[in-house]
Amino acid sequence: MQNYIRKRAVRIAQHIIQTTDTVRQTAEVFGISKSTVHKDVSERLPRINKQLAEEVKQVLDKNKAERHLRGGEATRQKYAHYTSSQLQTNSNSFK
Repeated sequence: MQNYIRKRAVRIAQHIIQTTDTVRQTAEVFGISKSTVHKDVSERLPRINKQLAEEVKQVLDKNKAERHLRGGEATRQKYAHYTSSQLQTNSNSFK
Protein backbone atom coordinates (compact mmCIF):
# COMPACT_ATOMS: atom_id res chain seq x y z
CA MET A 1 0.00 0.00 0.00
CA GLN A 2 1.39 3.37 -0.98
CA ASN A 3 2.31 5.83 1.75
CA TYR A 4 -0.16 8.53 0.67
CA ILE A 5 -3.00 6.01 0.97
CA ARG A 6 -1.89 5.08 4.48
CA LYS A 7 -1.74 8.74 5.48
CA ARG A 8 -5.15 9.45 3.91
CA ALA A 9 -6.75 6.52 5.74
CA VAL A 10 -5.39 7.74 9.08
CA ARG A 11 -6.44 11.36 8.39
CA ILE A 12 -9.93 10.19 7.43
CA ALA A 13 -10.16 8.08 10.59
CA GLN A 14 -9.06 10.97 12.80
CA HIS A 15 -11.59 13.25 11.10
CA ILE A 16 -14.46 10.80 11.62
CA ILE A 17 -13.56 10.30 15.28
CA GLN A 18 -13.21 14.03 15.98
CA THR A 19 -16.33 15.16 14.11
CA THR A 20 -18.54 12.03 14.10
CA ASP A 21 -19.19 12.80 10.43
CA THR A 22 -20.90 10.24 8.24
CA VAL A 23 -19.14 8.57 5.31
CA ARG A 24 -20.99 10.94 2.96
CA GLN A 25 -19.91 14.04 4.89
CA THR A 26 -16.33 12.80 5.15
CA ALA A 27 -16.18 12.09 1.42
CA GLU A 28 -17.30 15.65 0.73
CA VAL A 29 -14.71 17.14 3.11
CA PHE A 30 -11.86 15.14 1.55
CA GLY A 31 -13.10 15.44 -2.02
CA ILE A 32 -13.18 11.68 -2.59
CA SER A 33 -15.93 9.14 -3.19
CA LYS A 34 -17.96 7.47 -0.46
CA SER A 35 -16.63 4.10 -1.59
CA THR A 36 -13.03 5.31 -1.15
CA VAL A 37 -13.79 6.51 2.39
CA HIS A 38 -15.46 3.21 3.18
CA LYS A 39 -12.59 1.15 1.73
CA ASP A 40 -10.00 3.24 3.58
CA VAL A 41 -11.65 2.83 6.98
CA SER A 42 -13.01 -0.71 6.68
CA GLU A 43 -10.27 -2.52 4.74
CA ARG A 44 -7.06 -0.50 4.84
CA LEU A 45 -7.18 1.07 8.29
CA PRO A 46 -7.36 -2.23 10.23
CA ARG A 47 -4.05 -3.23 8.60
CA ILE A 48 -2.51 0.12 9.57
CA ASN A 49 -3.89 0.72 13.07
CA LYS A 50 -6.37 -1.73 14.60
CA GLN A 51 -7.23 0.48 17.58
CA LEU A 52 -8.00 3.49 15.38
CA ALA A 53 -10.05 1.25 13.09
CA GLU A 54 -12.14 0.06 16.03
CA GLU A 55 -12.83 3.63 17.16
CA VAL A 56 -13.95 4.58 13.65
CA LYS A 57 -16.12 1.47 13.46
CA GLN A 58 -17.91 2.52 16.66
CA VAL A 59 -18.64 5.99 15.25
CA LEU A 60 -19.84 4.60 11.91
CA ASP A 61 -22.00 1.97 13.65
CA LYS A 62 -23.59 4.74 15.73
CA ASN A 63 -24.19 6.80 12.57
CA LYS A 64 -25.77 3.78 10.91
CA ALA A 65 -28.04 3.19 13.91
CA GLU A 66 -29.16 6.83 13.78
CA ARG A 67 -29.60 6.89 10.02
CA HIS A 68 -33.37 6.48 10.20
CA LEU A 69 -33.58 9.54 12.47
CA ARG A 70 -31.99 11.73 9.82
CA GLY A 71 -34.80 10.54 7.55
CA GLY A 72 -33.54 11.48 4.12
CA GLU A 73 -31.92 14.76 5.16
CA ALA A 74 -29.48 14.62 2.23
CA THR A 75 -32.34 14.19 -0.22
CA ARG A 76 -34.30 16.98 1.43
CA GLN A 77 -31.31 19.33 1.11
CA LYS A 78 -30.73 18.27 -2.48
CA TYR A 79 -34.23 19.36 -3.51
CA ALA A 80 -34.67 22.25 -1.04
CA HIS A 81 -34.02 24.93 -3.66
CA TYR A 82 -36.88 23.71 -5.89
CA THR A 83 -40.34 25.19 -5.47
CA SER A 84 -43.26 22.82 -5.12
CA SER A 85 -44.49 23.70 -8.62
CA GLN A 86 -41.08 22.83 -10.10
CA LEU A 87 -41.12 19.47 -8.35
CA GLN A 88 -44.67 18.79 -9.56
CA THR A 89 -43.66 19.62 -13.15
CA ASN A 90 -40.60 17.37 -12.92
CA SER A 91 -42.55 14.46 -11.43
CA ASN A 92 -45.13 14.68 -14.23
CA SER A 93 -42.41 14.39 -16.85
CA PHE A 94 -41.50 10.90 -15.57
CA LYS A 95 -45.01 9.47 -16.08
